[in-house]
Amino acid sequence: MSAPQPTIAAIATAPGRGGVGVIRLSGKDLLPLARTLSGGKTPKPRVALYTDFLDSEGQAIDNGLLLYFAAPASFTGEDVVELQGHGGPVVMQMLLQRCLELGARLAEPGEFTKRAFLNNKLDLAQAESVADLIDAGSQTAARMALRSLKGAFSEHIHQLVDDLITLRMLVEATLDFPEEDIDFLEAADAKGKLAALQSQLAQVLAGAEQGAILREGMNVVLVGAPNVGKSSLLNALAGDDVAIVTDIAGTTRDTVREQITLDGVPVHIIDTAGLRETDDVVEKIGIERSRKAVQQADVALILVDPREGINAATRTILESLPPAMKKIEIHNKIDLTGETAEMLSDGIHTQSGADTLIKLSAKHKTGLERLKQALLQQIGWQGESESLFLARSRHLHALNQAAAELENAALCSHNQIELLAEHLRLAQSACSEITGEFSADDLLGVIFSRFCIGK
Repeated sequence: MSAPQPTIAAIATAPGRGGVGVIRLSGKDLLPLARTLSGGKTPKPRVALYTDFLDSEGQAIDNGLLLYFAAPASFTGEDVVELQGHGGPVVMQMLLQRCLELGARLAEPGEFTKRAFLNNKLDLAQAESVADLIDAGSQTAARMALRSLKGAFSEHIHQLVDDLITLRMLVEATLDFPEEDIDFLEAADAKGKLAALQSQLAQVLAGAEQGAILREGMNVVLVGAPNVGKSSLLNALAGDDVAIVTDIAGTTRDTVREQITLDGVPVHIIDTAGLRETDDVVEKIGIERSRKAVQQADVALILVDPREGINAATRTILESLPPAMKKIEIHNKIDLTGETAEMLSDGIHTQSGADTLIKLSAKHKTGLERLKQALLQQIGWQGESESLFLARSRHLHALNQAAAELENAALCSHNQIELLAEHLRLAQSACSEITGEFSADDLLGVIFSRFCIGK
């Protein structure tokens, strides 16, 4: 048997001052520690105890509520104690130090959730959704993270694994009893089961891909020659004056970032310094940062003054964009040209190579809804649904790997049973990595190291 894990402690509330601060502990047999902290009082499981929290001299550090959760009926599956006191940084540090004096050690990032996973209180997908819920950038993302935490995503993965196991059992039976006259696979409709598995996996993958959009959001960069209205458009989308707007070229000398939400999807908009040659040292730094932001963006909004068209400066910017980057061309300032706000998606009317052209006026906020619609179309967002899961890149990789293995399995001929069995095994292994049935220790270390301290 493995040795019991040491008791861990951490401040579970956010840094800074607050009305309430929480210290969380997890370990084996924490009742003696709870009695010492509370001056000999014995807390009942799941019943709040109002008490002073005492130092080594018996003096009160703070007073508040002590909650005791006996193993295994706790978040981590171990004994858990929570001390809810006043949320001052000094008080919290004094109380944490007292817990360390009593034998606890500081928890590592994500260690509480990691113990919950190791003690089978959560699977790996559910454990990751704890961090996703905390980091959610929109209400929709928070709802989807909570669904995953409650096991919605895991249920689909477990069903896939169960069906794969059933199909593997039929294939293995054929391998184990080759002398039998009965063709196990044909009698059991193995091909039909495999086709159903592929369809089932495709549905889960589609929901996960939408969830990845929701989790990661979209990075949008505004590019164009100086003084074409990039800052005005950022202000219009943000609904606030977050960027300075003047008629002077080079007013924006650094990247300006703002986040908005479109249909529940977090959109990170970056207004870049006008990309041009300049002798201004400060502006040069801003332009270099702009070039870096462009390389990391998902979608580029190419702002063009329709009275001038694509000039040499804009052409230079276009040549610097990654070839695969999605682009939307925007003709701003239609209030000066007399044009009507519209969206053209035929690619014929653009000068930048973009498929979509939006005519709008950032100053008068006309045509913005068409732009928002075009942005969501560029990333393939289909809207919130019950089949959507807040997924990570590793989930998508595993699902795509499983889909490839099932595709290979479908190509196996009747006399390639051994190869069919191996493809099915690899597909099951890929799916099981999502929930953590098969996970390398180094993968777990990377996942939980990105959590908050105290989670």
